[in-house]
Amino acid sequence: MYYNRVYTNAFIRRLREKYPEGTRIELISLYDPCRADLVFGDQGTIMHIDNNANISVTWDNGCFCNLIYDDDVFRVID
Repeated sequence: MYYNRVYTNAFIRRLREKYPEGTRIELISLYDPCRADLVFGDQGTIMHIDNNANISVTWDNGCFCNLIYDDDVFRVID
């Protein structure tokens, strides 16, 4: 669960290198069960990773929802 984690600049840099803008992903699970607009298997494109490790994604279903690193689970797709 997200509790105001603090990430180092080096960690954020590595995260951005691992998941650059334009990376295609598939959702496996969300920590927040109230997000009914996203379900297992939804696909999207990473737009940005901020300094708190929030991963901004534009989803193919038209939704715009951030993923929280270490709480939400996704995988990279080709």
